Amino acid sequence: MSRFCRREGLEPYVPGEQPKGGILIKLNTNESPFPPSPKALEAASAAAGNLRLYSDPECASVREGLARTYSVSPENVLVSNGSDEALNFAFMAFCSADAPAVFPDITYGFYPVFCRLHSVQYREIPLREDLSIDPDDYIDAPGMVVIANPNAPTGIELPRDAIEKIIRGNRNNVVLIDEAYVDFGGRSCADLIYEYDNLLVIGTFSKSRSLAGARLGFAIGPAELIADLDRIRNSTNPYNVNSVTLACGAAALEDSSYMAECCRTVIKNREYTASRLRDMGFFVPESKANFVFASHPRISGEEVYRKLRERGILVRHFSKERIRDFNRITIGTMEQMEKLISALNDILETVK
Repeated sequence: MSRFCRREGLEPYVPGEQPKGGILIKLNTNESPFPPSPKALEAASAAAGNLRLYSDPECASVREGLARTYSVSPENVLVSNGSDEALNFAFMAFCSADAPAVFPDITYGFYPVFCRLHSVQYREIPLREDLSIDPDDYIDAPGMVVIANPNAPTGIELPRDAIEKIIRGNRNNVVLIDEAYVDFGGRSCADLIYEYDNLLVIGTFSKSRSLAGARLGFAIGPAELIADLDRIRNSTNPYNVNSVTLACGAAALEDSSYMAECCRTVIKNREYTASRLRDMGFFVPESKANFVFASHPRISGEEVYRKLRERGILVRHFSKERIRDFNRITIGTMEQMEKLISALNDILETVK
């Protein structure tokens, strides 16, 4: 850090490893095992011819497509450069030194980074012993409540009635529901935005629509909250989403059947993998995401991670005390899952 930087002590978010080569099976960053919709790829190719022009600052094609998809109005939608940008805007808009953020102690690691970046205080609330969220812990919070649902890295979904309880219990705070993984068996809260003026829902094209590299996200909420976020967007980067990504996203929204089929396959592979892991003695919470979270009583999470890596399989290990014996395993193709299970069987044989 230079002597000019005024962000001393900032600990940045650490993304999952992106290997340059040698790793045969990559199950560490929750990417889709399937390519984007052919319609999306075709649209991206066509859009590349107009890159001399600025992209649409209103992101109209994607904004309108999302409005149709979620049965809301375009004024209820913000389009962002990945969901992380929408999250960043929300922390900027709805938190301050005297209005902290509140979120679980085990969740998406970017939330505390946003707080430190914007000099916002935050409160981390411990998950229950079974790694689930207790909604009563979030009633009358001192500031914006942030819930990833399904949660990361556990994959556990908070039921709809529990989400509504938190929203009703914080009528003077924004309640942000981060639904990055909701398309894999969860239930979206986006339809509640007309009922609650303090609800903001964040989504992404990275997972279920196979567009992680395109960087496209969105927020859905009451028009007033979206206007707040849009004001920040236009004050920082009004051309925040490039033309190729917008074309990709609009076409992906039109190909809903392709997305649905990919999601069904991931769910099927997830249930198969979780069942096989449990048969092997792993503890695996019920997941509604495109990953499973697994620990074994006879071997540490770090050792599982290391031994899998030696076998050409990359999963995500976290060093945080409560979850250091777990690994988060992205769901891939059935062939990849079979190779994972075979490797884990071999590893467990060595610790008998």
